[in-house]
Amino acid sequence: MKKNIQKISCVIFLLVLLGGIKSYGQGWYTQGSFTPVLRLEYVVENSLNFDRENCPVIIRREEFPMPDLHEMWVTVVDPALASAPEPSRDLLDRQGGHELRKETNGHAVFHQLDDIDKNGIWDELFFQTNLKAGEKRTFYIYMGENSRGWNKHRTHANIGSYCRHLMPFWENEYVGWKIWFANSCDVFAKRKPLLMSYRLYMDNLDGYGVMYENEDYGSDIQRVAESFGGGSLCIFEDPSRPDIPSRPRYTPVHDRLVPKSKWNAGQLSDTRYAYEVICNGPIRSMVRIKGLNWDSGSGYYEYEQCYSIYAGTHYTVSKVNFTTFLPRVPDVEMGCGVRKKPEQDNFIQQGGLLITSGPEFIRDPEEIDSRGPWKVPFIGMALAVRDEYNPRYTYVPTDVGNHAFKVTPDTHNSYEYMIMASWSEGPLYNNKESFNAYAEKMHMEYNNPPIARYVRTEEK
Repeated sequence: MKKNIQKISCVIFLLVLLGGIKSYGQGWYTQGSFTPVLRLEYVVENSLNFDRENCPVIIRREEFPMPDLHEMWVTVVDPALASAPEPSRDLLDRQGGHELRKETNGHAVFHQLDDIDKNGIWDELFFQTNLKAGEKRTFYIYMGENSRGWNKHRTHANIGSYCRHLMPFWENEYVGWKIWFANSCDVFAKRKPLLMSYRLYMDNLDGYGVMYENEDYGSDIQRVAESFGGGSLCIFEDPSRPDIPSRPRYTPVHDRLVPKSKWNAGQLSDTRYAYEVICNGPIRSMVRIKGLNWDSGSGYYEYEQCYSIYAGTHYTVSKVNFTTFLPRVPDVEMGCGVRKKPEQDNFIQQGGLLITSGPEFIRDPEEIDSRGPWKVPFIGMALAVRDEYNPRYTYVPTDVGNHAFKVTPDTHNSYEYMIMASWSEGPLYNNKESFNAYAEKMHMEYNNPPIARYVRTEEK
């Protein structure tokens, strides 16, 4: 305890020297014996004229006034939330000494300090909040060792061996994604809010048959085959065929060696992939996909693609960075797309947003067992690209039909997109009207992320 006080005192002394500390006498958070003496004040602003739920807030280390810290020295508190009462004796017996204790002056919110580049140093402080239209909400980040507060996971990510090959899974309680064919996303959805992908890869359960284990687990809802599936990147290289993209799954080597396969050829001769978990919950999970040795015939490319999923949402965000971009032809454009729904009866494209939905048969694509297909009245997919990447809609008639955007990357050959999904069996956004409204709202939120602004550092 004495060493902890000395550490805090040293930090305070340095901040005083820098002129960064004042005491404003506002109510200070406590939790049991945790009585911090140093806090940072942040204001998170919603610039939109509607309310936002499960809104992601990211504070990057370079924007944080005290970057050199351990993750157990950070407690994020919303002073407007009701404080937790003293836990019952029964709860303490079950949860032990790390159970959250009685709070005053606010409530601790779940957060993560995530190391994105895997160098052992945190890169982003992440948490979620609800914001009223135009609201500026105050948060305090209390500094001091605090090992209390269990945080049940609402998201999950892992690399699992699934039917004889390694592939990434990432999900929240409503919807999830996985990669069966290289970099084209499968989508699975649940009937009730829960996490279940670990059952898929641990028990190797069929995504279409998992409902026989537990109906609430839901089902795969997106057949990929040769298509873009629930989301995929691409490159447009041929000006004579502006609507036909190049994809890492289909290359001249593939066409020569395994032309009928939906997989790439050998890992030395053709495109190959590597997968990594960046973080696994509790409220944000992330996986990284590396695409290597992609020779399209008109260029040579390698990329890193990071997918993030947040608690309480129906979307995942993809950040793409081409680490090697060597086209052999002029005017190459980057892009992304999703499969057109087979019985599409609802299509919307406005700026950087497109929505495709309709009734659809859910069936095992192998069609080798006695399970008959059933038709659900609604499955929806949406794709959103931020305005800053200048999205231009393109219909891709090949590979069973896909909707895509061409994009303009930033100076680092990077761009982002959001993919959304839902179905009629789920608890939320289970018809085209509610899903359309959700997709349009998320597109606006994606274009206008909340602004987290450091205000001051205070000493008690």
